[in-house]
Amino acid sequence: MQEQTKTDGIFEGPYDAKAHEVKIYEKWMSSGFFNPDNLPVEKDAEPYIVYMPLPNVTGSLHMGHALDNTLQDISVRYQRMKGRRALWLPGTDHAGIATQFVVEKDLKKQGISRFEIGREKFIEKVWEWKNIYGGLILEQLKRLGCSADWSRTRFTMDPEYAIDVQKTFVHYYERGWLYRGFRTVNWCTRCGTSLSELELEYKDEDTNLWHIKYSDEIIVATTRPETMLGDTAIAVNPNDARYTKLIGTKVMLPLVNREIPIIGDEAIDQTFGTGMVKVTPAHDVLDFEIGERHKLPMVIVIDARGKMTKEAGVYEGMKVLEAREKIIADLGDKVIKIEPYPHRVSICYRCNSLIEPIPSMQWFLKMKELAGKATDAVQSGKVSITPERFSKTYFDWLSNIRDWTISRQIWWGHRLPVWYCEKDSEKFKVSAEKPSACEHCGECKMVQADDVLDTWFSSALWPFAGLSESDRKKYYPGHTLITARDILNLWVARMIYSGLEFMGEAPFKNVLIHGTIMTKDGKRMSKSLGTGIDPLKYIEEYGADVARFAVVWQASGQDIRWDETAVIGGRKFTNKIWNAAKFVMGSQNAETQINEENPDGITEADKKILEELKNLKESVGKDIEGFEFSKALHDIYEFFWHSFCDTYIEASKEQMKVDGQKENTQKVLFHVLSSSLKLMHPFMPFITEAIYEKLPIENKKLLLVEKW
Repeated sequence: MQEQTKTDGIFEGPYDAKAHEVKIYEKWMSSGFFNPDNLPVEKDAEPYIVYMPLPNVTGSLHMGHALDNTLQDISVRYQRMKGRRALWLPGTDHAGIATQFVVEKDLKKQGISRFEIGREKFIEKVWEWKNIYGGLILEQLKRLGCSADWSRTRFTMDPEYAIDVQKTFVHYYERGWLYRGFRTVNWCTRCGTSLSELELEYKDEDTNLWHIKYSDEIIVATTRPETMLGDTAIAVNPNDARYTKLIGTKVMLPLVNREIPIIGDEAIDQTFGTGMVKVTPAHDVLDFEIGERHKLPMVIVIDARGKMTKEAGVYEGMKVLEAREKIIADLGDKVIKIEPYPHRVSICYRCNSLIEPIPSMQWFLKMKELAGKATDAVQSGKVSITPERFSKTYFDWLSNIRDWTISRQIWWGHRLPVWYCEKDSEKFKVSAEKPSACEHCGECKMVQADDVLDTWFSSALWPFAGLSESDRKKYYPGHTLITARDILNLWVARMIYSGLEFMGEAPFKNVLIHGTIMTKDGKRMSKSLGTGIDPLKYIEEYGADVARFAVVWQASGQDIRWDETAVIGGRKFTNKIWNAAKFVMGSQNAETQINEENPDGITEADKKILEELKNLKESVGKDIEGFEFSKALHDIYEFFWHSFCDTYIEASKEQMKVDGQKENTQKVLFHVLSSSLKLMHPFMPFITEAIYEKLPIENKKLLLVEKW
């Protein structure tokens, strides 16, 4: 009983996360073991690299981050304990549009516009904002227990990173894969910039399908009648027997009285509307492609502000929706049918404004050869995507890929390394450094392009641009990327072909796509809609281990309908672990070592628990390496709660009353506890480290680096 009293102070009451987590994290940080160069492993120990999906500098921790980073941390902690030189590379993304949007809102509150202060001063304001708020999410990840090598933290606007971005642009240009062109692009009228198709989000909108009579034989159906002012053709499918005789004829465009041709194009869906489609190359990306095939002119009737242009005639100056109503009214009986039509409209992924396709002079990256590299990497097995079903999503996008619009009309970001002649803006030079003299006029000081690069262009270089030159030799290529499905094409595919193009090898071998955390009723979580759940609330109330337990417990591979009972389950489990340790430590004073293979003088209960532990060690290791994190946690839970606590600990109480059994029982208790802490550590690092540091083991290290 004296020994029980001796440990009561250590394990008094339920587990108190607040009393331990800050102190433990400080010990991990001061140990230097998050840095793989400092690990107590052999010099030639095999490296293991995980790349952190870069959170935006505007970001704060949400449930998706909590899940994604907990799974990464489990992998890293496991491999570190396996004796590998484990590196988890952290960083933040400058998030061009998002960050500019946030800073502009902040300035607006002060009554200031970015145009009033100019580009240089505005960039200074962004850097000020970034230095105050930009690292917030990394501090929150530390509260979650993430064991990334913070000493290697990189920012995608760091000078060294910027050099790689500029070199990449120049490389693509010299390869003949970059070009400047006037093409129809997706345009956000609020942000005032082009966007690629992967940067669009969609919302369902109840609108109408208007059937408009161009002539007795020509009736088209459209959801955007305001764009008809820019029609330069009517298209039908050449295989549509209803309309083949019309191909090559002409029709008068209502309201405008401009004659336009009837053309045949196999891209036309015969089942949509009447099977006749108006072609407006200036205001629809697909129509632009049809226009290029048929050499149609572009008539621009909507400008970059979302207002009707001079080409729109009497509708000039109207906003798009205002013009729509007036056009429908002016068409009169030419609108022969209006039917309700549920329609998916594209919106800006940052400000949620409606997207207007408009023609614009932009820089484009040819994708054919790069897409081929990314496709081959997965088809050949050099890169594996788990679950395998996401390979289809990956291949579908790559096989139908369009040239990538990489220029953005904002100020915050990597400025294009393109220099224009002051006397002739059509003449330019692509160079990572400003030319000393203009090679076109020989007189002017060339002016750098105002546009910046799409944020995803620079983040695609993360696996190597995020490493120093010396680290690239040691830690490239990496091994694992864990991320959500929504950036499979935005980011993962682009990192793969970038790594192959610039480093000669794919940046990682395994990609795990985990599910999305939804609300309990299956809706997407959104802070703005009030449906988001803040993981910091759980960390504050119950501790990081409980938050980690809850997200991994539910992460079976499918999308997760958030169930708060997992949080309660995690809290109960931490108390169970704590109380079990309290019992084991208070009931013995024995040597800790036991021969698992050939234990002597032990009971059937001893043998059973040791056999179950042995099997668990094997299965949990396989499950972590196979990304079956939830299964591993469920198995650990079942073993520790039921096999160890409910069954063996109860049996041990009787065994220790029997002469000759007490010492072995104490050894088994201690061995199972200490081994279980190692198995649980990647999942619940704080409580396991807190208990482990109290165990009387000679030459003990931090559990963080103990042998798995």
